[in-house]
Amino acid sequence: MEAILVECVQNSLRHFMYRNAIFMCERLCAGFPSEVNLQLLAGCYLHNNQAYCAYHILKGTQMPQSRYLFAISCFRMDLLKEAEAALCNANEPGAEVPNGAAGHYLLGLIYRYTDRKRGSIHHFKQALSIDPLLWSAYEELCALGSAEEAAAVFDEAAAICIHKQYLHNGVAPPNALMSCEDQSLNFARCSTDDVSTKQLKQMVGNNTRDLAGSYHGSTASSQVASQALNGGSAHLSLYNTPSPIATQLSGAAPPLPCRNLLPNGPNLSAFGADSAQRSTVNPTIQAPRRKFVDEGKLRKISGRLFSDSGPRRSTRLAGDAGANASTNATSVSGNGTSNSSKYLGSSKLSAVALRAVTVRKGQSWANENSDEGVRNEVSDDSRSSSTLGNCSCPSGDKRSLDQEGASMPVAGSVLTNTRVLMGTAEVLGLLRLFGEAYRLSCLYRCQDALDVYSRLPHKHYNTGWVLSQVGKAYFELVDYMEADQAFNLARRTTPYSLEGMDIYSTVLYHLKEDMKLSYLAQELIATDRLAPQSWCALGNCYSLQKDHETALKNFQRAVQLDSKFSYAHTLCGHEYVSLEDFEHGIKSYQTALRIDARHYNAWYGLGMVYLRQEKFEFSEHHFRMAFKINPCSSVIMSYLGTALHALKRSEEALMIMEKAILADRKNPVPVYQKANILMSLEKLDKALEVLEELKEYAPQESSVYALMGKIYKSQNMHSQAMLHFGLALDLKPSATDVATIKAAIEKLHVPDEIEESL
Repeated sequence: MEAILVECVQNSLRHFMYRNAIFMCERLCAGFPSEVNLQLLAGCYLHNNQAYCAYHILKGTQMPQSRYLFAISCFRMDLLKEAEAALCNANEPGAEVPNGAAGHYLLGLIYRYTDRKRGSIHHFKQALSIDPLLWSAYEELCALGSAEEAAAVFDEAAAICIHKQYLHNGVAPPNALMSCEDQSLNFARCSTDDVSTKQLKQMVGNNTRDLAGSYHGSTASSQVASQALNGGSAHLSLYNTPSPIATQLSGAAPPLPCRNLLPNGPNLSAFGADSAQRSTVNPTIQAPRRKFVDEGKLRKISGRLFSDSGPRRSTRLAGDAGANASTNATSVSGNGTSNSSKYLGSSKLSAVALRAVTVRKGQSWANENSDEGVRNEVSDDSRSSSTLGNCSCPSGDKRSLDQEGASMPVAGSVLTNTRVLMGTAEVLGLLRLFGEAYRLSCLYRCQDALDVYSRLPHKHYNTGWVLSQVGKAYFELVDYMEADQAFNLARRTTPYSLEGMDIYSTVLYHLKEDMKLSYLAQELIATDRLAPQSWCALGNCYSLQKDHETALKNFQRAVQLDSKFSYAHTLCGHEYVSLEDFEHGIKSYQTALRIDARHYNAWYGLGMVYLRQEKFEFSEHHFRMAFKINPCSSVIMSYLGTALHALKRSEEALMIMEKAILADRKNPVPVYQKANILMSLEKLDKALEVLEELKEYAPQESSVYALMGKIYKSQNMHSQAMLHFGLALDLKPSATDVATIKAAIEKLHVPDEIEESL
């Protein structure tokens, strides 16, 4: 009876029938009370998002798996101290963390959210050393700014670790296979340790070179590896069904590769999805809701650095930076070539051909398009190995087995040792590219990250996650047109995914695409009303319409849904500042920094608040902190220079402005501020030269003409000053600027010395 109930519960979980699983598991625990059965019941409640039930069931249990599940429950309930105590037994200081890599990963998250960066980094590295395929741990290290180069993480040592895990976990149940397969398995255990290290190093090296040489296409090594992985038959798992709710489960501890080898797999998502039902981690860890669709890492993403007035763009100069630059400047595409005239449709992303993937019920993944030159056929190794399962293993076959490489049973088919090595090399080769690109993105070396993403094979590049990351990189480069193209492709590829959609809404905000932004917000709300990204998009929509109070309510709703979503706190701060509520704005920015100390947008927001309050020392400190995190941002450098200039450190401010201009020649703000600093240093001729160049980039900007009028007045060139003041008024500046310009006209013939004394 117990075995029947256990099988019934597990079958219900596999088919997402959680209420049935809970009911049957309660019968199991009532009839056969044991801690193991309590673990199963707690798992059922965790699947059903009832962490509080699992918490009470497992409280006081001592088995490692029980402690791990209890820690998961505490983590979901934000009881971080109890979660840490469950994983780190105070009575046994040197005891191992339950569940190995998954336990260390969970401890890393706990340490991170309790502001213990060093301990967090240690546990994430421990998790990666135990399971090199634990991508989420590497993502967290990147977010903390402490990740090593991907080539050093996903190296030969990682390949050996994966291979050993594969051998250790690739054993079939007793009496399930023929005697010849048992012999081959024993041979694999004995012989692979002698030969695998050398083979792995060779294969990993070759695979790295092949992947690095490809540009959006399949390479020879990936073609061979895909043929090697096509042996045997497999059915599509239920976990491959895309669902906004199901995808919120964190991939905290990916299963071992022997359970991930699906035939004809077009992307990596299918690998982890197939074995989610067998993993002890994937069904139980649920990350905070900010990690919608496989942990998007939205905390670091750039906020509204420019503002029409206030914290988004401090001057109207910056308002048209993206548009003016897009029509006058060229940009570098992913493969190193340049494109111009983006408004004419020659986008770097418009040429990307989306590859359709067909999934049929009960069948394997469909073949890739023929233009990639990859043919998904069953290899000779696969056919010969499958034949071994029904033979009596004569001595001749044993000799051929020695020559070909040891084979072992996995998921109903027999895979050779050589094919295991090839699969490991290919997976690590991909992770090296993904890891290095993501690491560079988190360090805000966005153009370098784009170059690495462009080296991915077509089928991996044209996925929602990669296209969203590409969009974020363009967003950080203040190339909103290209960011729009990338996010639009991501939406077409995975319309159910909310990865990066809060950033996409900010892109549309800057482009002033009110219709597209409104449509996006409605789509996201219809997809998932409980996702913070949806409410951030809606808040940006109202903010674009200058309805800051309604926008603030929507951002606060996002914070309610996920209190650890730092970007939502930052957006709340922007709205508070727009409403002149600086006190609450500062609190929102500080809350964002408590969640993520590397969220440079919050440092920038605080700097803008203190700049407006004329607390220039505080302003300079916060801008410098933001600059330390993102040293490539022209916008941050511009406002850092402005704060230094206000502190009478004009020479230092001028040097910062020069760096800001070099960082982004399309940004007119540092050029304008440079002219302002030169004017204060009484280098009037140089200031006029800078402003004459700026007029070419921003011909409709009244501030430029007003500053030129002030310079001409200082040179006693009253007619030229009057001309430029008049031009500034003709361009319809804001009411405040109009009053300032009219006051300057009235005092046109008053010497500067007398005007200052007045």
